[in-house]
Amino acid sequence: MTKGGMESVEVFTTEGKGRGLKAQKEFLPGDVIFAEPAYAAVVFDSLTHVICHTCFKRQERLHRCGQCKFAYYCDRTCQRAAWLNHKNECSAIKRHGKAPTENIRLAARILWKIEREGSGLSEGCLVSIDELQNHVDSFGEEEKKELRTDVESFLEFWPPHCQQFGMQFISHIFGVISCNGFTLSDQRGLQAVGVGIFPNLCQANHDCWPNCTVVFNNGNHEAVRSMFHTQMRIELRALNKISPGDELTVSYVDFLSLSEERRKQLKKQYYFDCTCEHCKKQLKDDLMLAVKAGESKPSADMVKEVIQLSKDTLEKINKARLEGHYHEVVKLCRDCLKKQEPVLGDTNIYLLRILSIASEVLSYLQMFEEAADYAKRMVDGYLKIYHPNNAQLGMAVMRAGVTHWHAGLIEAGHGLICKAYAILLITHGPSHPITKDLEVMRVQTEMELRMFQQNEFMYYKMREAALKNQKIQVMPEPSNENAPSLFHKKE
Repeated sequence: MTKGGMESVEVFTTEGKGRGLKAQKEFLPGDVIFAEPAYAAVVFDSLTHVICHTCFKRQERLHRCGQCKFAYYCDRTCQRAAWLNHKNECSAIKRHGKAPTENIRLAARILWKIEREGSGLSEGCLVSIDELQNHVDSFGEEEKKELRTDVESFLEFWPPHCQQFGMQFISHIFGVISCNGFTLSDQRGLQAVGVGIFPNLCQANHDCWPNCTVVFNNGNHEAVRSMFHTQMRIELRALNKISPGDELTVSYVDFLSLSEERRKQLKKQYYFDCTCEHCKKQLKDDLMLAVKAGESKPSADMVKEVIQLSKDTLEKINKARLEGHYHEVVKLCRDCLKKQEPVLGDTNIYLLRILSIASEVLSYLQMFEEAADYAKRMVDGYLKIYHPNNAQLGMAVMRAGVTHWHAGLIEAGHGLICKAYAILLITHGPSHPITKDLEVMRVQTEMELRMFQQNEFMYYKMREAALKNQKIQVMPEPSNENAPSLFHKKE
C-alpha cells in the first residue's frame, strides 16, 4: 500500500505486533526513507510565547497574532503558512476567552482537519486517522479519569457552529494523541517544544536496536522565493543497510537502560511487551551491570551497596540541579565516583550516568580539564553499549569533543568532533542545524590542529592571547531534562 511520496515503504500486518512498515527498496545508512509533514501539531503550553507555532523554531522576537493574542510566529511567512490550521483555533480562543491545554488544542486541530477533509486517507498518508491505535481499552483508572477531563474541556472549547463529533470518536482522538503523539524539538534538537501526529511514522514498530531513526526537521522559510520554502516535517532515516522486504523499526525509548527497565517502560507507556532480540536475550545487560574485573573482585553485597548509593546520589543531584546548585552537583558526583570506581566496571550504567552529569556541569562551570577526563570515560563506555549510529551517542561524542577543545586538548577534541560528525551525518543529515554547527567546529579544530602540529609553543601562545581578548564560549546551562524521547507521553 503506497501513496503520495511513500512509494519506498509498505504497510503490512504482522503476527502479535499489528501493523508495521516494510522497505520496498534498498537503503544505505543516512538515506531518508520518507519525510512526512505533521497531520496536526501544537507548541507546549509552557513555551507558546517563545516558539514559532508554524516551524517550532525558538526565536528571540516573535510576531503575535493580532486577533487571538495567543499564537506567535517567526515572521509573516510562518503566519501565512499557519492560517489554514489557525483560523478556526483563532476564533475559538477569542470566543472561549483563553487558550486550552496542548492536548485540547491538538485534538481540536485534528478534528478541524477532519471537518475540512474527512477522516479518510489524506494525501501522502498510508493510514487514516480512524485506523490509528488508541489503546483506550488498556487505560488504567487514572488515565481514564484524565481522558474524561480532556473530553469535557474539549467540549467546552469546541464551537457550536462546527461539525459535531460523537463522544466515542472524540475519545478515540485523545487516545491516538496519548499513544502516538510525536515529540517536536527546537532547531538544535536539544529541547522538546511541542507535540504532533504523524500517521505514517505511527506505523513503525519499536525495536531496542532499530534499523531507523527519526529526526525532526523544522523546515526552511528563509528563502526569498516561497517556491524554495520547505515545510516542517519528520524524516525517517536508515541507520544501517536495509534490504527490500525488511521491517523498518525505530526505538521508542533510550537504549541506555537494562532490558527489564526498558520493557517495563514500554509496557507502561505503549501497552506492549517488547520481544526484540536485545530484550529476549538481555544483550548488553552484562556490560551495563559490569563490575571491576581483576583479582580483588568486589563482593555481591558491595556491588549492591554502591548501586543503591548511586541511585540515592542521582536523586540528590536532580534536586540540586533543579535549584541551580551546580557546585553541590559536582561535589555529589566526585564523592559518588570515589565509591563507584573501585567497584563498578567502565560500562556500568550507574557509573556512566554520574560521568555524564559531572562532565556536563563541570563544562558549564568552565572547569574544562576535569570535565574532559570524565567526558572521555563516558564516551568510551557509550561506544561499547550504543548502536554505532545512535543519535544520542553522536550528541554525547559531540559534547565530549567540544569539552576537550575548550580544555586545549586539541588532538583529542578534533578526533571526537570528527567522530560525532560522522554519526550525525547519518542520524541528522548534512543540512540539519546541529550538523552544520559541527561542520564549522570540525573545520576550526582541524585548522588549530595543523597549527599545533607545526609549532606547539606558538599554538599555546596564540590560544592564550585569543582567550584573553575574547571571553571563552560558555557551555549551555545544564538541563535537568533528558534528550527529547521519540513519542510524547502526557505524564
